Amino acid sequence: MLPSPNRLLRLALALLLPAAAQAQTQPAFTAQTREFIRTEAPLIALTDAKVIDGTGRPAQLHQTVLLRNGRIEQVGPLKKVKVPKDAQVINCAGKTLIPGLVMLHEHLYYTMPTGQYFNIAQMPYSFPRLYLAGGATTIRTAGSIEPQTDLAIKRMVAEGKLIGPDIDVTAPYMEEPGMDIPALNTINGPADAARATAFWADRGCTSFKMYMHATRADLAAVVQEAHRRQLKVTGHLCAVSYREAAELGIDNLEHGFMASSDFAAGKQPDNCDYPAARKGLLQLPANAPEMQSLIRLLISRKVALTSTLPVFEPYTGREVVLGGGLEALIPQLQERETKTWELNQKKDSASAALFKKELGWEKQFHDAGGLLVAGTDPTGAGRTIAGYANRRQVELLVEAGFTPVQAIKISTLNGAVYLGREREIGSIEAGKQADLVLINGDPEQDIQQLRRMELVFKRGVGFDSVKIFESVKGKVGLN
Repeated sequence: MLPSPNRLLRLALALLLPAAAQAQTQPAFTAQTREFIRTEAPLIALTDAKVIDGTGRPAQLHQTVLLRNGRIEQVGPLKKVKVPKDAQVINCAGKTLIPGLVMLHEHLYYTMPTGQYFNIAQMPYSFPRLYLAGGATTIRTAGSIEPQTDLAIKRMVAEGKLIGPDIDVTAPYMEEPGMDIPALNTINGPADAARATAFWADRGCTSFKMYMHATRADLAAVVQEAHRRQLKVTGHLCAVSYREAAELGIDNLEHGFMASSDFAAGKQPDNCDYPAARKGLLQLPANAPEMQSLIRLLISRKVALTSTLPVFEPYTGREVVLGGGLEALIPQLQERETKTWELNQKKDSASAALFKKELGWEKQFHDAGGLLVAGTDPTGAGRTIAGYANRRQVELLVEAGFTPVQAIKISTLNGAVYLGREREIGSIEAGKQADLVLINGDPEQDIQQLRRMELVFKRGVGFDSVKIFESVKGKVGLN
């Protein structure tokens, strides 16, 4: 008898995957983390689920997914997959499985505007929990204010002392003097930028982020040092245009096209004029040939684009805290955010118009063949909260015109591809790490049913999403 197709796939993956990856070692969870674990059986059968597997293929109904020792062993029709007698069976009838989200613009801090300045506070307790509760099993921090804290959180999560996603830690911002944000790291020229890159790479940071006043020479120095180590560089730019950054070898650009200064009138080299950049985008037609030219260049240079729609979502007619997370904030911040929301109703027409164009530009970039990845950027005015915003990001991609299947792929497998981890994470396929989310509903019929997450499986361990969210209510802004 010939082996079944599923068995052939498992054998092929077993040959391709490193031996170390096949023996999934679970951390020694503490009593505090075990409180949120619903299941950690060595063999789990998720039966009769709808599966949106993250590859972009159509959803499959009545599927069984077998998880063994932290990996996906088999995926197939309910009637064809034999469930072992010793498996813990979870009936998923009426529910949907998607891959764990892979989100590439996250932070472990919260910003609180204070007049013309920003107060930035690290959230080592609440944010890792919220990311996992919101379905994010892998994140990249896109800029750090306390890199030693981020690296420690990454380690403590891996050791089972904290609950949270796997973390790709980005080094401190690469920013020239120009912004009065006390927590922001600054560099002084390209030689200093190169030294900072080497310093933080040696300490475990795996990504680097250029910021608004960094120059072309700074970017070139960071790209050279990072690429020498097979590490990647992204940017929230302003002084450097997208076109210049692509030609200098940047790997990724943040915030879709919202940080592009390419269309600013009278743009001067290495000069950040944010009002002019924003005006240029506001005046640019939605289908402008100039934007199409930029999109073609970015794709030809293999530059990924990170969609961070929640941080730009307008106020008028929308939620106070995106994704429904108002109760996550401490009471003082709940009051502040509600008042700010009320004051801005029907006063953000320019932001709403630009947001609508951004939705279209991201769709154009994707449809032309660009690698669009997803994130949230929980900063800005303070209404973008970890976990809640991750689910909202997927919803907003659907608002942009993507199908739910496409939006989920952008938020899962595309991120894994960018990180170079697509053989391990990002989709529900035999041989991969068992990172999945069980949803009590069907996000393909109503994308907001994505908010009905029940279990988040990370390396085969099932965490109680609802219980984690409950544990963090009233904590954000404090710790």
